[in-house]
This record gives sequence, structure tokens and C-alpha cells, in this order.
Amino acid sequence: MPALEPFLAANVAKEIHKDARVIERAARAQAIGAPPDEAAARELLAAARDVDRAFLQRVSAFPVRLRIPYERIEPLRLQRMRIGLETAYRALGAWRGGRRLRQEFAPGELEQRLREMLRLYAEETLVLSDAVRLPALLAPLRERMAGRLRDAMLQAAAALTRTAPAAEQNG
Repeated sequence: MPALEPFLAANVAKEIHKDARVIERAARAQAIGAPPDEAAARELLAAARDVDRAFLQRVSAFPVRLRIPYERIEPLRLQRMRIGLETAYRALGAWRGGRRLRQEFAPGELEQRLREMLRLYAEETLVLSDAVRLPALLAPLRERMAGRLRDAMLQAAAALTRTAPAAEQNG
């Protein structure tokens, strides 16, 4: 579906921007030596709405309509941001302290955290897919595409967390 590729690329850029904000906030917390708290996660949640609004304005010319159901996605998003903040904070602490990343986490903990963040993101994506309004011709494909996307994301998460320990040992 070449007509939707620019929309999907803009969506990926939006998510990268949100994730970068989580890492930046963890870095600020690391710089002052205080772990990010609930207020930091909620601040990021509010900022994510601003990023969403800007995205919706940028893609308003596309044949896709989206009403973001915040009441359904924000609990998922907030949990993902909490895990991301703490994980990034600890990873940055290891890096700044000259320690290996694996020294900062119990065996299997990093993989579990990554898997959980990706699972929450996949669930958020599925909820958002319900809110996407496509032209009538493409509407029947929406649900099938959403399910396949979620399955692909979960498979990628599993593969990523399986290969992470090997990459760490080899690197």
C-alpha cells in the first residue's frame, strides 16, 4: 500500500520522538542522581499527547482518520514509559559508571523489561488500530492488518530478547 507508506513513516518518527523523550528524561534524572519518579512518567505522558497532536496535524492530508482513544491507551503507555524510564536510568548509570550493561540487571531482567515494553506497545498499537478510519475500499483490511502487525511485533520482541544475551557476550 504505497499510498500509506508516508503515513506509516511519520508514525514511526512520532514514536521515535516519544522514546527519545523518555531517554532524555532518564538522562536528566541520572545527571542529578535521582531516579525518575511517577511525576516524570506523567509529564512524559502529557508530552506524548502534544506529539500526537502535531502528528495528526502533519498527516491530515492522508486518507486515514484517527481519533486517539486516550482512555484506553494511556494506561498502557504510562506503564511502558515507567519501565522505559527506569530501564534507561539504570542503563545510563551503568554506562556512566564504566560497568557493563548486564551488571546493572539481574540475569534475564533486561530481556523481560524489553519484552514487556514491546508487548505494551503492541497492545497500544492494536487499540489504535480500532480507531483508524480508512477509505471504504481499505476498511476490511484494517482488522486483519492490525492483528498481523501485533503478531509481528510480538515475534520481533521475542526474537530481540533472545538475541540480546548473545550479542552482549560477543560484544
